[in-house]
Amino acid sequence: MKRVAIAAAAVIGLLIVWQVFSASPRDDGSYLGYVEGDLLYIGPIEGERLGGLSVEVGAQVEAGAPLFAMETPLLDAQHKEATARNAQMEAQLENLKAALNRPQQVAVLQAAVTRAEAELKLSQLTFERQKKLYAQRDVAKATLDNAQMALSRDEAALAEAKRQVDAALLTGRSQEIEGAEASLRQAHAQLGQLDIRIARQKVFAPAAGVVQDVFFRTGEMVTAGQPVLSLLPPENRKARFYVPQARLSTISSRASFSSRGVRNSRRLSFSAIRSARNWCSRSRRGWKAPRANCRWACRCAFTSWTPRNERASQRDRH
Repeated sequence: MKRVAIAAAAVIGLLIVWQVFSASPRDDGSYLGYVEGDLLYIGPIEGERLGGLSVEVGAQVEAGAPLFAMETPLLDAQHKEATARNAQMEAQLENLKAALNRPQQVAVLQAAVTRAEAELKLSQLTFERQKKLYAQRDVAKATLDNAQMALSRDEAALAEAKRQVDAALLTGRSQEIEGAEASLRQAHAQLGQLDIRIARQKVFAPAAGVVQDVFFRTGEMVTAGQPVLSLLPPENRKARFYVPQARLSTISSRASFSSRGVRNSRRLSFSAIRSARNWCSRSRRGWKAPRANCRWACRCAFTSWTPRNERASQRDRH
């Protein structure tokens, strides 16, 4: 089929060139030409099996309309793995920020502080009583010394209990917390990258236009960058026509175009000539033809185009 299409295109091109160089100049100011299009070849960024097509050949689509979608089994598995890793990082960070001991263990240590405070209060009362009795010489010096040592012991016990509570309420070291936060940010970034890669496997129309051709069907394997379809925006249609050397200076910056061989022929205006190339017909003496027999190939861009459900390669050439 490809060979037949190439041969048909070559024959059409030869016929156009033959008509250009064999036709005599017309007096009505019209010139033979055809419409060609600069196609947009649209394909996936990553290779995968084609999951589904949303358009068919000849369909008119708007900018942002869905065109096709690729399957994402590997990306979905990677996304699940990244989600689980992200949850693990968050749990580790919360664990480092939390107290080293469980709340029940902290409650036991706080009860020990309360007991130490009560024992210290009793030691203080005992010491004050023994101090008064010793001043009245009712007790020996050794009894006063024992009360004072008990007071010092209970003060130290209370300080130790309070330090144990403070140690139980401590979190992880600041360096460990900073490292866990950095790992969590990395996990978030990896998850975001996978979200973008999965979203990009759904391809949308970059501009409004007509679907010119579809190269793959659902279930077929497509490599990265390989076009799945071609799109022809209206602004990418160009008119190419041929002007004799003698009439090249008479072409205005704005003209009109009419399509022949199509029902309801239309006339469209187009912008100034963008490029021209000198073509000379061959004579019996070779390629050195008189300048009067030369033709200029002019390529112009349309200023407006009424969207039609047709393909440029089939109906817009005349």
